[in-house]
Amino acid sequence: MSIVKLNNKAVSNATAFGSISSLGSMTFIKKLTASGSGTLSFVDGASGVVLDDTYKEYVFTFKNIHPATDGAKFTFQADTGTNTSYNQTITSTFFSAYHNEAGSAANLVYDTGADQAQGTSFQETDSGIGSDNDQCKVGNLTIYNPSSSVFVKHFICVSNNYVSSNYSQNDFIAGYFNTTTALTRFQFKMSSGNIDAGDICLYGIA
Repeated sequence: MSIVKLNNKAVSNATAFGSISSLGSMTFIKKLTASGSGTLSFVDGASGVVLDDTYKEYVFTFKNIHPATDGAKFTFQADTGTNTSYNQTITSTFFSAYHNEAGSAANLVYDTGADQAQGTSFQETDSGIGSDNDQCKVGNLTIYNPSSSVFVKHFICVSNNYVSSNYSQNDFIAGYFNTTTALTRFQFKMSSGNIDAGDICLYGIA
């Protein structure tokens, strides 16, 4: 039996499952660790960060993101060139599924207050993280082809967090930065207060 493999470079045939190689690999680029940090920023060409056409896909992973302020939301934005306003135009969607510890409340909702329609605000990735010692957020943000000078820049963010009111909440955010100019920097911050603790790692996908 012949198997066709598709990837971003070519189409190839294989006659056995064992002959199909990996479609791509993750290359670690940079890790930033928060400690009472107002912002965490990844800038192309600075401190070993790569956000250019070396890779067509970049992934940020967040681990144990803990806010200093109870109920604060974890957010992100991007910018171009040497600009530092972090106010690129975003159109996005925001879905959440949640369930509380008591088992008395659960739902799947579209959050109209967290999406953007050609907005320039920092994009929210949750509905608020608890600040108790055992509460945090984990997830990842994928940016597709940020260095393109032809297309808008799509993103997908999937995360889970311990909501301050004792809920487990899974959030799915997707959208695009409505610019054909290369994105060269990304910044993360809480909607209120500092990022008390947590790691953000950047990877390139071959």
